[in-house]
Amino acid sequence: MTKVKYELEFPIHASPSMLYNCLATPSGLEEWFADKVNSRGKLITFTWDDSEEEAEILAKKNNERIKFKWLESEDDESYFEFKIQVDALTKDVAVIITDFAEDEEAAEEAKMLWENQIESLKNNIGA
Repeated sequence: MTKVKYELEFPIHASPSMLYNCLATPSGLEEWFADKVNSRGKLITFTWDDSEEEAEILAKKNNERIKFKWLESEDDESYFEFKIQVDALTKDVAVIITDFAEDEEAAEEAKMLWENQIESLKNNIGA
């Protein structure tokens, strides 16, 4: 089954290096994304309440982006990525999230979840 790809952009008042730390380190991700995050090389375990999901880091570039692949979806092309974009003129910083959902309805639900997660991130870093 083909998944629906979507992108969301969130302006965030923070430096790219501070933001990257929140998006790409276990301690940073625990502040806003998951209850607990463990890292073993390229394998990351995310824990929420009593559910656990594992993802592999597919690519990362310091202060720019990190791309994850859920292990449970290894037979499709889906992934989720955090990309930090800095406007060349204004120096405004934004996070661009690329993710996949089962269908349009699931994508709409997921977008709302990401909006809540990013609000939590902004509150934690005071952005």
